[in-house]
Amino acid sequence: MNYYTGRVGIGEPVVPLDRDLSVNEKAQPLQWHLLPSADAIAATTAERILTSAAQAIAERGHFRIVLAGGRTPQATYQKLAQSEADWAHWLIYYGDERCLPVNDPQRNSTMAATAWLDHVPVPPHQIFPIEAEQGAAIAAQRYRDVVMSAIPFDVVLLGMGEDGHTASLFPGQRPADDAWVVAIADAPKPPPDRVSLTAKALTRTRECIVLITGQGKAAAVRQWRDGKALPIARATACGADIFLDRAASGQ
Repeated sequence: MNYYTGRVGIGEPVVPLDRDLSVNEKAQPLQWHLLPSADAIAATTAERILTSAAQAIAERGHFRIVLAGGRTPQATYQKLAQSEADWAHWLIYYGDERCLPVNDPQRNSTMAATAWLDHVPVPPHQIFPIEAEQGAAIAAQRYRDVVMSAIPFDVVLLGMGEDGHTASLFPGQRPADDAWVVAIADAPKPPPDRVSLTAKALTRTRECIVLITGQGKAAAVRQWRDGKALPIARATACGADIFLDRAASGQ
């Protein structure tokens, strides 16, 4: 079995779980890594991102990363804010956004800025927020052009909700197969209007990292591992490294 069984970045031991495959019949194996705590996940992920960034900049001159929203990635962003990197060559994108006013504290871009981006010298013109304040339809159309000019990404960072959603792709929704960015008008969590990259866009990456913490996610983790066609499964159809704590693993 091809698992990362050493130490990931900061020296936290990783306990790999058993092999799993995405719902896509051409899927690559998912790599499941069990870490002892949410803080260990944040530190490990930050170190992984920094390493990937250095490699991408050395090889291609820039590093393109798609950020996740929600509470779990926030701790990783706080770790990155305390780190040194070649920030001038980073390009920042977003996996989804809520249709709220600019700088609203519930926006993913506001969270990322407060936790991380306001504290490091990434050039402002290299940060690409979703203009969700313009309305979902207009913002989705505009962000499609941004995505098309950026793919493939170097890293896509994802979280997962208790229902198996990721970005703003929720169970029961199935965007058109040819869509890259979609307007969401009926999200089951407020606000209902959102903009999200699709699985088609999220899988156009050299690396995908999924962060899952907390007992509330354990049921969705089990459903995913049992083969249920959750949004997170479609978004990781080309493979991913999944970092989860013991609570999320159900242990």
